Amino acid sequence: MHKHLVYAGLLAVAGPAFGQTGASTVLPAVTVIAPVDLESRPTDAASEQRISGETLNTRPVTRPGEILEAIPGLIVTQHSGEGKANQYFLRGFNLDHGTDLSIALDGMPINMRTHAHGQGYADLNFMIPELVDNLLVRKGPYWAEEGDFSSAGAVHIAYADRLEKSFVSATGGSFGYWRGLAAGSMSLGAGTLTAAAEIERYNGPWGVPDNLRKYNGVLRYSEGTEDNGFALTGMAYTNSWHATDQIASRAVGEGIVDRFGTLDPTDGGDTQRYSLSARWSRKDQRSADRVEAYAVYSTLNLFNDFTYFLNDPVNGDQFQQSDKRKLYGLNASHTTNHLLAGFEAENKVGLQVRHDSIDLGLFNTVNRVAIGTIRTDHVEETSTALYIEEKVKWNDWLRSTLGVRGDVFWATDDSGLPGGSAQSTAFMPNPKAGLVFGPFAKTEFYVNAGAGFHSNDVRGLSQNVPLLVQSRGAEVGVRTQAAKGLDSSVALFILDFDSELVFNGDAGDTSPSRPSRRIGVEWANRWRVASWAMLDGDVAYTQARFKDADNPLGSFIPDASAWVASAGITLGEDLGWFGALRWRFFGPRPLIEDGSVYSSPTSLFNARLGYAFDSGIKLTLDALNLLNAQADQISYFYQSQLRGESTAVSDTHFHPVEPLAFRLTVAKAF
Repeated sequence: MHKHLVYAGLLAVAGPAFGQTGASTVLPAVTVIAPVDLESRPTDAASEQRISGETLNTRPVTRPGEILEAIPGLIVTQHSGEGKANQYFLRGFNLDHGTDLSIALDGMPINMRTHAHGQGYADLNFMIPELVDNLLVRKGPYWAEEGDFSSAGAVHIAYADRLEKSFVSATGGSFGYWRGLAAGSMSLGAGTLTAAAEIERYNGPWGVPDNLRKYNGVLRYSEGTEDNGFALTGMAYTNSWHATDQIASRAVGEGIVDRFGTLDPTDGGDTQRYSLSARWSRKDQRSADRVEAYAVYSTLNLFNDFTYFLNDPVNGDQFQQSDKRKLYGLNASHTTNHLLAGFEAENKVGLQVRHDSIDLGLFNTVNRVAIGTIRTDHVEETSTALYIEEKVKWNDWLRSTLGVRGDVFWATDDSGLPGGSAQSTAFMPNPKAGLVFGPFAKTEFYVNAGAGFHSNDVRGLSQNVPLLVQSRGAEVGVRTQAAKGLDSSVALFILDFDSELVFNGDAGDTSPSRPSRRIGVEWANRWRVASWAMLDGDVAYTQARFKDADNPLGSFIPDASAWVASAGITLGEDLGWFGALRWRFFGPRPLIEDGSVYSSPTSLFNARLGYAFDSGIKLTLDALNLLNAQADQISYFYQSQLRGESTAVSDTHFHPVEPLAFRLTVAKAF
């Protein structure tokens, strides 16, 4: 559950330098819990957070991306097959598949620009949770290091260079779930070789089985440490699946299908991702350097049918979205510790470069066979960013951060549509600032402000859609560790966007919309009751509105949830019994701008019970959707037309939560 370094009955012999002459002292037992050390470190904002991999892996989850729900206020869900990127919700955003939530793994950006399915598409299905060492979470546009898609938040996932123990595990469960995983580390030359291989199968409760076929592998060689050393990592992932997309509520009400049925049994897709990344770092008392480089090749084919027979009463409305890209990039930074007018200061200068070469296709299909081309595009998109940040410690209770970031984008679209080709260059500077007051009795107060941005789909350039859209935000907050074992924070924020990116449920993509404003508050709590017991509870409220309130469409932002909450208890230590019980609440959301249609709230419980033997064998039983709630993963409101209907019908379309499911894992550590 967590690491222990125990020093019991340690005999310390102190020499003359300590004012003693050969006297011996028996020191008391000391237990150091690694996750607490990581997660309790000082932060520069009330909403900034570090989460250990050990904490993440104590949580029972349905799919890999759900480990991010350890981030207060974040909901991770799904509206299609298990090979498709998750839906993310944070700070009053329906982030679709990642439009304003930047996600990176070991320095590689996961969000895809100008993606066939949605701007910022961030697929984490290749992530192996057991390899995660830690998460760094930063919310709001206050961080000079964070760029595209990071206005709501940025998540940095780090894999471990070395696993404490090698292990194999096998999981079997309800609805044809099976997963096999082997991972381990070994010394090789002057460094460490870490490898992992994963196979997964899943059908789900659907009338048309998912027939998921997932293969995943990671190989890393590293030397030294995270701060002084290097690592070279290769990853390979491939997946194929059928999908039960959201279905019209009236189809269930009329008995055409049940909650787990489909209106197009050939929806689904396939994807692959191959990457090579490298990290080099050097650090001493005066300065630090870090360089990350990566190359990614990925493909995705999605077959969706959200409107059935609305556009084509004969063949139906299924369409294929095709994305094939090569992605290259570099992150480099240099940090210097120095004195500024006699005060301790830290200066950081960074460079970020990224290039995407993308082939895109959109086709009309029947049973996954193309019957017509809607459009094809070849996009070249390059960005370069420079940032500088200065942190100063003015005294024992005041720290400041000032930064500025400048991004330049170059983009070209060679389109098969007449008049669809276009090119553009855009530059956007964004200032950042923060103040930290304290600690006063282990309590700190924070003020943060800054500007950020997201990029738009390059295919919109021919319709005069701007390439970059700015956001502006501010946050005040407090974090206290005054009570023993308790870490509690409150953050009050405001965030404005010049143009909202909104998901179109009937088209299956995102598009620019009206200017928006969000005002909200988050309260996050983590209480280590004992070495074997942890309680946590978070609640977030956000008012999300379009700023042009006089617009006749209305001021509500579709799918922007006001309330999100979660709570849990985690019990156990390295050996013996362990368990967890988790609750998450996803509040009702307006589905159209005038607020006349709302989704239902979703309240789910997951549980875990297990036993770890001193032989290295561990048994784990997870119960997912413990109370068998008949709730929805996601809901949309738009027009569709069923077979036999003569006109379009405006209706709620939903994707249900999977029913109660059990998964049993047997693992052996070596």
